[in-house]
Amino acid sequence: MLLEALLLSLSLCVDCFAVSACSSVSYGETSLGKISPIALVFGFVQAGLLVAGWLLGDVFLGLFGKVAKIVGFLLLLYVGLSMISEAVRSSGDESRDLHGLKNVVIASLATSIDALAVGASMSLSGGSTHDMWVNWAILFATTFLSVIAGMEIGGALSKRFGKTASIVGGLVLIAIGIFVLR
Repeated sequence: MLLEALLLSLSLCVDCFAVSACSSVSYGETSLGKISPIALVFGFVQAGLLVAGWLLGDVFLGLFGKVAKIVGFLLLLYVGLSMISEAVRSSGDESRDLHGLKNVVIASLATSIDALAVGASMSLSGGSTHDMWVNWAILFATTFLSVIAGMEIGGALSKRFGKTASIVGGLVLIAIGIFVLR
């Protein structure tokens, strides 16, 4: 359970890392005090959308019952393929302006929509509420740390490995979707 939650969290926060790494190039001098609030927003938005997806999935579970695992698999397949497709098509410019709360919230929402679908698929696959909260905590911590690391490391690493990391993240989501079908 913990390894699966960690892999899921890592695959979901790859784009948060890429955006924060690229954005830190234009952000100027970074310090932990300056970038921690940005990382907190990213963490809460990402983990919050996971819970929102879980709640939406829980509603649909009663409606779909027998096909819930298939729907969960299809959601993860879609998100995984979307991540891979975006990585292959993108120009590699993941930069966003992270100056001001509005820009941070927009960037965190843009990079966290996939958590909504993952939360719904977790609920539809019959995962327990306890598992969801474990995933929430690990996702929050992983996202927070990835944004801190991304902003500290800067654009060089992201420009070199950004597409590969997104492709790997997409493949992990697809693999988890296949696991849901068992």
